Amino acid sequence: MNLLENIRLAFEGLKANKMRALLTMLGIIIGIGSVIAILTVGNGLSGQITSSMGSLGATNIYVFLQKKETESPQNGFQSMMSQADTPEAGDLITEDMIDSLSARFPDQVAGVSVSESAGGGEARDGHLYANVSVMGVNDYFLEGNNVTLLQGRGINDRDVDGNRSTAVVSDKLVGNMFGGNAQAALGQELQVRMADGVHTFSIVGVYKYVQSTMSISTDSDKDIRTSLYIPVSTAKKMMGADAGYQYLTVTSRSAQDTQSFLSMLEDYFNRYYARNENYQVAAISMENILEQVNSVMNTVNIALSVIAGISLLVGGIGVMNIMLVSVTERTREIGTRKALGATNGHIRIQFVVESTIICIIGGFIGVLLGGALGYLGSSLIGAGVTPSLSSILIAVGFSMGIGIFFGYYPANKAAKLDPIEALRYE
Repeated sequence: MNLLENIRLAFEGLKANKMRALLTMLGIIIGIGSVIAILTVGNGLSGQITSSMGSLGATNIYVFLQKKETESPQNGFQSMMSQADTPEAGDLITEDMIDSLSARFPDQVAGVSVSESAGGGEARDGHLYANVSVMGVNDYFLEGNNVTLLQGRGINDRDVDGNRSTAVVSDKLVGNMFGGNAQAALGQELQVRMADGVHTFSIVGVYKYVQSTMSISTDSDKDIRTSLYIPVSTAKKMMGADAGYQYLTVTSRSAQDTQSFLSMLEDYFNRYYARNENYQVAAISMENILEQVNSVMNTVNIALSVIAGISLLVGGIGVMNIMLVSVTERTREIGTRKALGATNGHIRIQFVVESTIICIIGGFIGVLLGGALGYLGSSLIGAGVTPSLSSILIAVGFSMGIGIFFGYYPANKAAKLDPIEALRYE
C-alpha cells in the first residue's frame, strides 16, 4: 500500500469519527494557536518598540556618568537606566568638555544635546489650561531628537547664553489655549504654575507632539502632559542646579562609524576622569540599546511560547491515547490485512500516517486561529502584524513531529499483533 492510499484511508477514518477526531485535535489546536498568537503579538510589540526607539535617532550615542565601582556588574543600558546616586558638582560633565569635544572630532560630531528637567506644571489663562513638563534644552536638542517644528523657531544659543525665558510649546498646548492657531501663539506670554511659583515664558516656536510608545498615556487630548522646552540655562537657574551635566547625547554624522566612534568618546571623556575616584564616563549607542531590547523581547517570547507549548504535550498524549483506542477497535482489520500479506511496516506506516494527518489538520487550524488572535492582539497595541512564514512553517513541522512521535507507539503495537490472535479478537 503506497503513501497516497494511507492518506486516503486516514481521511476516511476521520470522516467516520468526526467528533472524536475534533476532540483529539483540540489540544494541538490550542497549543499551536497559543504559540502563534504569542509570537505574533511579540513580533508586533518588538517592531513597535524598535520603530519608536529608532525614531529617536539611529546615530545617537548616549554619554553618561557611571560609578567606577559597583557591587554587581551591569551592561551599559542597565547602568544608564539605574543611576541612583547624584554626582557632586565637581563630577559633572562640563561645558568646556562639550565644547572641546566638538573641536576634537569635527568630522564625527553632528551635534550634542543636553537637557535639564525643571519639573511639571500647568499653563493657565483664565479657564484655559494645559499640563506641561518643563524641560531645559540647548540649541541642538530639538534637531537631535527629531522634534518637528510647525511654526516659529527652536531654542537657540542666544537664548541659552542670555538665560532667556523663551519657550517652544506643543501643538496640543496650542489647541487647548490658542484655539489651535500656532501662528497666533507665537510671541504670546505663557504663565506656568509650578511648585516653586509662577513662571512666565514667551512662546517662540510650536512643535508637533508625537506620543511615544515608551510612555503611553490614558489622558484625554485636553489633559495630556506635553513637554515645554526652555533654555537649559534658564531651567538650571529655576532649579538651582549645578553647572554641568550627568548625561548628554552625541549625534554621529555617520551610522556606519557609530560603534568605533563610541569607543573614542569614552576614551576622550575618561581622560578628564582619570583622577576622579568616584565616576567615569560610559557610552552606549541606540543600536546597542535596540539589540538589548530585542534580546529581552525574544527571551520573553521564547519563555511564553514554551509555557504555551506545554498544551502541545497534552495534545500529543491525547493523540497517542486515541490511536491506542483505534488499534483496539481495528484489531480484526489488522489481522485480516496481515493474513492478506501486509507486512509489519505497512501496518506501522498506516497508523503513523493517520496520527500525523490528525496533527497536521489540527496544526493548520491552530495557525489560522493563532494568526487571527495574534493580529487582533497586536492591533490593540497599534502594531497589527500577521504571523511570519517561519513561525507558520515551524508550527506545521512541529505538528508533524508530534504526530510521528506520539503515533509511533500505537502504530508499533498494531504492527506487532499476531495475525491469528487478531482474527480471533471480538
